Amino acid sequence: MRIAIDAMGGDNAPEEICLGAVKAAQDYPNLSLILYGQADQIKPYLAGQDLANLSVVDCQEVIATGDEPVRAIRKKKDASLVRAARDVKQGHAQALISAGNTGALLAAGLLIVGRMKGVDRPGLMASLPSIQDLDKNWLLIDAGANADSKAQHLHQYAIMATIYADQVLGLSQARVGLLNNGAEASKGSKLTQAAHQLLAQEDQINFIGNVEARDLLNGVADIVVADGFTGNAVLKTIEGTAGSVMKLLKSTIMNSGLSAKMAGAMLKKPLKEMLQHVDHDQAGGAILFGCQAPVIKCHGTANRQTIYQALLQTQDMLAKDISQSMALALAASLQAAKEEE
Repeated sequence: MRIAIDAMGGDNAPEEICLGAVKAAQDYPNLSLILYGQADQIKPYLAGQDLANLSVVDCQEVIATGDEPVRAIRKKKDASLVRAARDVKQGHAQALISAGNTGALLAAGLLIVGRMKGVDRPGLMASLPSIQDLDKNWLLIDAGANADSKAQHLHQYAIMATIYADQVLGLSQARVGLLNNGAEASKGSKLTQAAHQLLAQEDQINFIGNVEARDLLNGVADIVVADGFTGNAVLKTIEGTAGSVMKLLKSTIMNSGLSAKMAGAMLKKPLKEMLQHVDHDQAGGAILFGCQAPVIKCHGTANRQTIYQALLQTQDMLAKDISQSMALALAASLQAAKEEE
């Protein structure tokens, strides 16, 4: 398994990206990892490591956070992200990981790696915690790849996420919910009503109907499908709320009397354990479903643990040939639709 890593993407690049790759290369000798970026900045973090399964491809350009995504992909031919995506397209690597410019990664996935047959627009899938069971996450797709979506896009996302849940998470008959402003089938916009009809007719998924945002963290569904604008708003709201609640709790304890501070000290361990369940560093990365090879987007603040987890996540997908399974499921859905016409 060969995985291409954009070593220059993210707030903590290249140090944390390289150190995460080093740990994965040490722990998993069967993984062949390729770091793309400015070699003079990467090699100091590999000093003293004799790892035959970790190599460097020197690239002299970097796509910055503020760069316009499509323009950067087209103009910066020697950028680490572009070179990595090109090698995936050409078969020199089987998957791509980056913590850099999200729009540029999406553009690289679409324009360089290429769309999977049967997919109109790739969608970004994020894994989020459930309060009902802290050891069990639920999947949100699209988490921000496409601000404007069509019903068939949401239909395709549901099929791909179901395959992922089954083959990677071991969750057969995953419950698929459509994010809406009410549980009734007649609720929502023209988009959600049309998507509801397509999802209800799809035999390859376990569609449970509409779900509301207030129920998401309670485990109402294993997979939640939404357009990218709504999905991204939900994702950022959850991330922001979690951080705000912890700040409020800490502030309340510190500004209260001695007994509250003593109680806070007693709660330190369970609170730390709870935070580990909602820590995106432990989740790895969001997956761009619908490309010809796995494309993983890590958080912009990714550290070595994030990269390490993303590499394990990618290894699992490659071992189970998820892309092929998704392509077959999408083809079957298209064939079934043609037969009904």
